[in-house]
Amino acid sequence: MELHFDRIEDCVIVRLRGRLDRWTSGDLETRLSGELAPPLPAVALDCTRLEYVSSAGLRVLLGAAKVQRAAGRTVALFGVQPMVREVFDMSGFSDFLAIVLDETAALTAARSKPRSV
Repeated sequence: MELHFDRIEDCVIVRLRGRLDRWTSGDLETRLSGELAPPLPAVALDCTRLEYVSSAGLRVLLGAAKVQRAAGRTVALFGVQPMVREVFDMSGFSDFLAIVLDETAALTAARSKPRSV
């Protein structure tokens, strides 16, 4: 898993590449924790190169979503590949994560209030 963090104004874009699984989720969790320190930025995940997500990866995303929800924001994902999207749909994560088509929409969604679930 390769992780790249970009900052655009009050938003952090996390660019994921590879597999988000039990072996790589810890690195994402550690790096996200560092990025989510106050002042809390909005978070958008670039999933265009994310090949796979396991339950361990979902756990990390759930943690980030809880932190963002407490701040009145949501986690936005864009460029989600069909196989990964299926995992989000089947697990119910698409109910509380904003899954959009592109980076511009993700930046807008990440700064918005979370959806009710």
